[in-house]
Formats: sequence, C-alpha cells, structure tokens
Amino acid sequence: MNHDRYVHRQRIRRAFRVRKRTRGVQERPRLSVCRSLKHIYVQVIDDSQGRTLASASTLEKELRSQVKSTGNRDAAELVGKAIAQRAKAVGVERVCLDRGSHQYHGRVAALAEAARSEGLQF
Repeated sequence: MNHDRYVHRQRIRRAFRVRKRTRGVQERPRLSVCRSLKHIYVQVIDDSQGRTLASASTLEKELRSQVKSTGNRDAAELVGKAIAQRAKAVGVERVCLDRGSHQYHGRVAALAEAARSEGLQF
C-alpha cells in the first residue's frame, strides 16, 4: 500500500471519529478548524440548518496584514480572537470544537485559547 494513501485514509478516519461526537446545534454550534501549512481557517456551523454562522481565516486582508506570517501561532491567535468576536456578534456564546484530523496542539490550541480569552465558551 502506498504510504501517502494510507496517511490520507488515516486523516479521514480521524476527522470522522471527531465529527461523530461533535454535532453543531442552534444553541451550541460547531467550531470547525481547518489548517494548511500556510493558512488556518475556522467556521461556526449550525449543522441542524446546514448554515455557516461566522467564519474567519488568514486569507482575509485585514487579518493577513496584521501578522508577518500566516502559518504560525500568532496568526492562529489572531483568527481565534476574530472568530470569537464574530460569533458573539451573531449571538453565539457557546460552541463545540471540531478539530478535524488535527491534534489539539500548536496552532489549533492557540486558536482555541484565543477564542476562549475573548469570551467564547467550549
């Protein structure tokens, strides 16, 4: 078996394992985190309606201009603060974290801690 295919399958399995326990409902939507080597993206999703309530990423000009590099912990903290403010603006106070296939470590943890510091409850 090709190693790349195996790693890809394992990532998909991990993501499904995390998502089967985290369902976003209206009173507690899902905070979905996706990261690449260069960027980090986050969405607040209400799965019962299939709607994205708020989103933030390092692709946005106003966030990208505030950091030197978009693929580090500083950028993740900035995105975490932005998503917390945007979620609170649409009336969301509590969320459940969907880290996907990523470990709660590094940039994912920095994003979550920054969102918590802005008042978002996990």
